[in-house]
Amino acid sequence: MILSRRALLAGLAATPAITHAATDYSIRPVAVGDGIWMVHGVDGPIEPANGGAIANITIIDTPSGVVLCDCGPSFRYARALKSVAEALTGKRVARVYVTHLHPDHGLGTAAFDPAIVAALPGTIDALRGQGQGFADAMYRILNDWMRGTDVALPGRAITIDRDDFGGRALRLLALSGHSGADLALLDEKTGLLIAGDLVFHDRAPSTPTANLPLWRASLDRLKALAHGGLIPGHGPFDPGGVAAIAQTRDWIDWLDGALTQAVGDGLDMVEAGELAIPARFATMAAARYELQRSVSHLYPAIEAQLLPRIDLPDG
Repeated sequence: MILSRRALLAGLAATPAITHAATDYSIRPVAVGDGIWMVHGVDGPIEPANGGAIANITIIDTPSGVVLCDCGPSFRYARALKSVAEALTGKRVARVYVTHLHPDHGLGTAAFDPAIVAALPGTIDALRGQGQGFADAMYRILNDWMRGTDVALPGRAITIDRDDFGGRALRLLALSGHSGADLALLDEKTGLLIAGDLVFHDRAPSTPTANLPLWRASLDRLKALAHGGLIPGHGPFDPGGVAAIAQTRDWIDWLDGALTQAVGDGLDMVEAGELAIPARFATMAAARYELQRSVSHLYPAIEAQLLPRIDLPDG
């Protein structure tokens, strides 16, 4: 019998000698607005100790049912989230929004009927092309936490800018920059902004699929949008709704400038990963970790821009 790659990974995950002794996910919603709860993800990297549950999740109670913004890293997490949300509100899940393609936010979609799972067309396309690779990587990192998780594409492509759930409406903002397609949502009842990974708060932003100029433009749009509190993709709730946007913009501006300067100074990637991090980012979780990841993500393109090959003809 020839085993598929996924079957092999699943078999390895079940092997006692290497399997992490996973426990059930602990999902603790905290009220942040009228009928809105935030589940605060772990402010660190994906690792077996946290089961990959590092993204913030939003639960919204509407007359038509529960709305979830993101659904976590695995089938197991999403199934537990669904149970918690439905017990909290006494209603069934009516909609699941996936804010972008990264696996900590949306690999739990298989726990839901695809007909109620919605994402931007660019996110669906990216998941179609890259989702399996993300899933395989998560299996390698998290082992048994991922049991039963497969890539399930959202069944609803978001082509409108507003959804109404029995009188509670959400504005849908199609943006980009953290990834090729980033969804943010504004609850019209409370003015609360759900920013996805366009905004991090006291947790260093990650950049695996980032376009920094587009990210800045999206942050400018969010800043200009009339809103109240803000739920970031990672980090604590921002009750004022502006500090987290400003901090995210400050980090990516510093990162861009620091890495550009490092290339100009002739630093290699290892040296760039050890750059001094400004004191104003001292409260940020995972700052060194994300700086070093960002070097791997962004440095080659900066080098290509600033250090062209001298053997190529002009023009």
